[in-house]
Amino acid sequence: MLHQTPLTTRLQSEQRRHIEHIFQLGEGLDAPCLPAQAPIRRSWLRCLNEYQLDPTKPRPARVVPQQTLIEHRESVDELLHVARAGVDQLYGQIAQLGYVLLVTDHRGITVEFRGDPNQDQQLRKAGLYLGADWDERFAGTCAVGTCLHDRQAIICHHQEHFDATHISLTCTAAPITDPEGNVMAVLDISALQSPTQHESQNFSLSLVTLYARMIEDAYFLQRYRDCLMVRLDTSREFVHVNGRGLIAIEESGQVIAANAVGRELIAEHQHRWPPWSAHHAPMLSELFECEIADILSINSGTDDQLRAFRARASNTIHFISLLEPRRPRMAQQASPPSSELPEPLARLGADDPAMRKVQKLAKRLRNEANVNVLISGETGTGKEVVARALHESGNRASKPFIAVNCAAIPESLIESELFGYEPGAFTGGRSKGMRGLIPQADGGTLFLDEIGDMPLALQTRLLRVLAEREVMPLGANTPVKIDIRVITATHRHIEEMIQQGEFREDLYYRLNGAQLPLPPLRERADKLYVIRRVFDDIIQERASSLSPRLRADAISALLAYAWPGNIRQLKNALAFAMATSESDEITVHDLPEQCLSQRITHNVAAQLEGNTSEAHSGSLILLLKQHHWNISAVARELGVSRPTVYRQMHRQGIVPPNWHE
Repeated sequence: MLHQTPLTTRLQSEQRRHIEHIFQLGEGLDAPCLPAQAPIRRSWLRCLNEYQLDPTKPRPARVVPQQTLIEHRESVDELLHVARAGVDQLYGQIAQLGYVLLVTDHRGITVEFRGDPNQDQQLRKAGLYLGADWDERFAGTCAVGTCLHDRQAIICHHQEHFDATHISLTCTAAPITDPEGNVMAVLDISALQSPTQHESQNFSLSLVTLYARMIEDAYFLQRYRDCLMVRLDTSREFVHVNGRGLIAIEESGQVIAANAVGRELIAEHQHRWPPWSAHHAPMLSELFECEIADILSINSGTDDQLRAFRARASNTIHFISLLEPRRPRMAQQASPPSSELPEPLARLGADDPAMRKVQKLAKRLRNEANVNVLISGETGTGKEVVARALHESGNRASKPFIAVNCAAIPESLIESELFGYEPGAFTGGRSKGMRGLIPQADGGTLFLDEIGDMPLALQTRLLRVLAEREVMPLGANTPVKIDIRVITATHRHIEEMIQQGEFREDLYYRLNGAQLPLPPLRERADKLYVIRRVFDDIIQERASSLSPRLRADAISALLAYAWPGNIRQLKNALAFAMATSESDEITVHDLPEQCLSQRITHNVAAQLEGNTSEAHSGSLILLLKQHHWNISAVARELGVSRPTVYRQMHRQGIVPPNWHE
């Protein structure tokens, strides 16, 4: 009788218990010792009921003959060529931890392998080797086989394996799919020994999933290297280096193929994937609020070769880059329409989808004097700036631009201010009379800001002016003919005012020939551009020899703030910083305190229990000052207890002004 070591005896005991657990599940029993993962349980049941595998009869690793292995490798030769760099990189990260790496084809045959030669015999015996068959129908529940069946990444740790001889292994696998979404390979990392806790393998799941996606994308780029392609991501910073979405397109903008992220985006649009065919393939303009000309001009029309577009299905902003084909593009039958904007309109925004729609529509409307334009948006979003840009880019640019704030003129004077009056028209008027603002705009543009604040009686007169194109000054006997382009703006909901009888419906439809809705600053994808443009404008207005610059910490704070007052508040904040700064460098400490409140709250809350830098110390002091040293108020804003605030104050040596030693 052979002598058995305690280790062998313990392993055999664990294997017997493991087999009992499998039979318990097969009999419909449940117990805490059974696998928690539903995919593992389903796989055990498939092994018992569908594959008729006997857990009491361990199966030695099955390795296919050399000629068969060659055939399997040849079937995925192109993929292996592309994947080799990623495979080597991943193995370099896990080798010192005792892991091996396998790539199998879609039938579960290991076609690529990386492992420690010193463990060669043990790895062969466990089936962690080139040519090993990990199909679930033969090997039972395992990471590769179950991943192939369920088409999703999975951890199969220790006793989650079906075969009792595998319960010391830990394996993690993720599928590698082709551009049609079919699984063509599996990436797996495994170890002969590992910690017993299932959670210890969470890192391996993240790594394998990441590298499987990288290999998929490398294969996609190789396969469609002769096609136009867009790379996209919801984060601008990662598009060029690691954009998650890839979509190959025709010159016309029709989608040819997409990677996993691209297919998810398409599925949101058409609620089906597959089928995928030329008949069902959407146009890129159906997925995003764009035209193909916008895409084709990305590389030549933008500084960073990126452009933001809004997805139609999810309303999410995606940043897109254009990858040119390796072969020269065929000359187009017809050149795409020019996407160049007149300079005044181009300055309105850099790369925000909502502003780009405004710019495009404004370009089409700039010479359409018969189409009245209504600009809507929150207070401070730059409605007058857009109106001036529309005027300056059109054929009336050399004529007057008259801006009238309907909310700023007293109601008793607004009629005379707008229409003018003849000498002696009323007591207190100018002896020579006055030419009204509307006649002053003759030949040019009349901009009526805050039109929602215009009195009802005056709305009636304005409607007549728009209809008849003539003005009757107060006290005059004959009307004055005028030629004006009318642009109006409001931050109010005119439709609700109409329902409440506060605004004439016929006037609203007369003014709203076309509407330009402006997004709030907090929602703009080009917020950094707006900050820099406003900053440069202030420098030019000051006409100073000094040329201050915005330091990175100030820019970070400006980007983090929500700007309830929009661009107007931004301009005031930057003007304040430039006026109070003691150097030619604007730092975070030069900004108004209200612009820092959100940033301060976030930083202080994150740092209250940890090591605090001098910068965070300053942030806590600012927050305390904002709340007039009310510790309870500071604690409520930070979501912490009062003792926590006191403790941090003590650590930083912060003493309120009314405290004494």
